[in-house]
Order: sequence, then C-alpha cells, then structure tokens
Amino acid sequence: MLEMYHAFAAAWGLLIGFDPVLLGIVGLSLEVTLSAVALAALIGLPLGAIIAISRFPGRSALVLLLNAAMGLPPVVVGLAVYLLLSHAGPLGWLGLLFTPRAMIVAQTILVLPIIASLSRQAVEELWEEYSELLRSLGSSRWRAVPTLLFEGRHSLLTAGLAGFGRAIAEVGAILIVGGNIAGYTRTMTTAISLETSRGDLALALGLGIILLGLALAVNAAAFLIGSAGRKSATPG
Repeated sequence: MLEMYHAFAAAWGLLIGFDPVLLGIVGLSLEVTLSAVALAALIGLPLGAIIAISRFPGRSALVLLLNAAMGLPPVVVGLAVYLLLSHAGPLGWLGLLFTPRAMIVAQTILVLPIIASLSRQAVEELWEEYSELLRSLGSSRWRAVPTLLFEGRHSLLTAGLAGFGRAIAEVGAILIVGGNIAGYTRTMTTAISLETSRGDLALALGLGIILLGLALAVNAAAFLIGSAGRKSATPG
C-alpha cells in the first residue's frame, strides 16, 4: 500500500513539475493522433457523404463492410502496414517503418472507417429529410454534399471525436509499426505498457492520468456538441 502511495506521489510530481520525458511522450501522442484524425476526416467525410446520397449496385455490401471495418483489430492493421512498409514490402523504399509517419498511417486506417461510417449515417438522414427541398432549389446530389456536411456539422464533429478517442488509446498497431523507440516513437499507450512491465509505476501512472483526462474531455466535448446540435435542431 505504501509503495502505491509513493508511486502516485511521484506521478503527481512528474505532472506538476512538467517532466520533459513525460511531456515529450504526450506531445508525440497528440501529434500522431491529431494528424491521423485530420487525414481520416479529409478522406472519410466526403466518402461517407457520397455513399449516403448515392445509389449503385453493391452499395449495401459497401455500407456493411464500412460498418464492420469500425471494429478492425489494431494488431492486424499494424501487421498489414508493417508488411507494406518493411524493406521487402512494396512501399519499403519510402523508409517509413519505425517512424511517427508509419504510426500516423496505421492510426488513419483505424480511424477512417469510424468517421466515414458515422458521417454516412448522419448525411443519409439529412438527405432523406432535405432532398426534396434541395432539389426544388436546383441542387443536384453532388452539389448538395457541402450543404449536407455543413448541416450535419455537430454529428460530424462527434464522429471526429470518436475517431480521436479510438486513436489516442491505440497501442497494438503503433507498437508494431513504430517500435516504441524512446524519444522518437514512444506514445502514451506504448510507454504505459513498457513502464508498467519495468516497474516504473510513476511514469506509467502519470501518463495514465493524462490519458484518462483526455478521454473524459473527449466524452464531455461529444456530449456538449450533441446537446448543441439537438438544441439547434429544435424549432423556437
């Protein structure tokens, strides 16, 4: 019990003292995660919107596949990216393996189905509600995409936060493609795993407190955005 007390005290000391090692790990985690979410949103938002308003053979199968991909096993994604970026792989010449950029690629693949699937659902509901109005104003399906994305901005922000939550807590894929190199590719989740196995509970607990704080902040933001969206949709 006394050992746990000392570990928590040391963890708070690292936090209050702005320990450079801890801050470096947190900074890299946020850099990788935010980059992955931004890339996934850049691809996933228009992709989800296009699928939502389109009707083509195989659409149902594509929607099913997109929904299933939301639960992609991280270690499988990490293995696939590793094989692509390894020296023997087709993209090995890029030299991305065991770099933060490889971690961004892996996290983007994990987050993309979440953002695309949730944006498809949101835009499809809006299209069913406003399609006749938009057509009466002379808007085609494709020209309606920016309008629908704007109208669904609250739901889409929530989708982005869901992607951020998935990415920031990820460990398997980035461990495989990043290598958990100290000062270079070590993130909060991989550092917690390593330091716990080493017995360095102070750093692991400090990072765990920050990770828990981020999770709470993301959930609070999603709740507030959802509440704001419901209020704006309520007439009068």
